[in-house]
Amino acid sequence: MDRPSNATLDVPIDANTIADTIRRALGFGASRPSREELADTDEELRGHVALLLDAMRRTAACRMPNSFETQHLTKRMDQIEQQLAHPFGQGVLPPCAEVHQRARDCQWLLAHHTARVGW
Repeated sequence: MDRPSNATLDVPIDANTIADTIRRALGFGASRPSREELADTDEELRGHVALLLDAMRRTAACRMPNSFETQHLTKRMDQIEQQLAHPFGQGVLPPCAEVHQRARDCQWLLAHHTARVGW
């Protein structure tokens, strides 16, 4: 997957908007969303994930490039980025589970991002 452009680097991270998208996606377990609704939510989550991945990679690289924690975070971020490379609905999981997994990845990234904002 291509890295975000420099224009993406300047986009502020709105944690409230991201958290709202995550809550909506995780709520799909209690409802029967249409494939279109799942695809739209997946697209939103993909944008949030790309933004958070970029911010976390820059922070981790600057903070402690050779630490065990940074290596662990980098490995997890690489896994999330690999999952982004698969188009919606073409993975092994059913579309609803795929969106749920992407929401969990986004939730993990947001938690780490907000914990590190104070660095």
